[in-house]
Amino acid sequence: MNELLAARSLTTLPVVTLGGDAVAQVKDTVFDAAAGRVTGFTLSGRGLLSGPLKQSLPWSAVHALGPYAVMIRDALVLQDTSAVVARREAQQGRVLHAKVLTDEGAEVGTVLDVIVEGGAGGRVVGFRIAAAKALVQGSRRHRHRVYVPRGETLAVSGRALVIPADATRYVAEDLPAFVARVDAFRAGREGTAS
Repeated sequence: MNELLAARSLTTLPVVTLGGDAVAQVKDTVFDAAAGRVTGFTLSGRGLLSGPLKQSLPWSAVHALGPYAVMIRDALVLQDTSAVVARREAQQGRVLHAKVLTDEGAEVGTVLDVIVEGGAGGRVVGFRIAAAKALVQGSRRHRHRVYVPRGETLAVSGRALVIPADATRYVAEDLPAFVARVDAFRAGREGTAS
């Protein structure tokens, strides 16, 4: 599995051509929640006083996504912003602050961030959530923030995100530990599909 990145950490990453030119920076990440994939990025100019660009970066034009830059072939791959954000998936992909429910009806938390696999796939593998007491036992004064796998049966309404109940068995406290938990979750799901 490629390195996992929090969508919020992608904000302000430089967009760099394979020739080494920084042409923009990431403003927001847009994704298709139902398909579990990043569909692109809205962009802003480079520098302190630069504002949003009228161009965006569709995922199909991303050469690679890493922790320090989004790599593209050249600046010609940028498209009109409406090509990325006007899509139906982008409007339905709002999950930050949505309640996280299991397919068995239990509320397990609230979405804080989306976890994306780096490289060229753009796959959403899970979510960082403020865990409800039912998911993680602990002090009432301290809300746990944990990572939970996405699962394949995802539903998003804008107010609620539905994950498989068995995904709650693969919760991790930090992002490095979450890599192994995602692999274990996938292995467990493949084992039950046979």
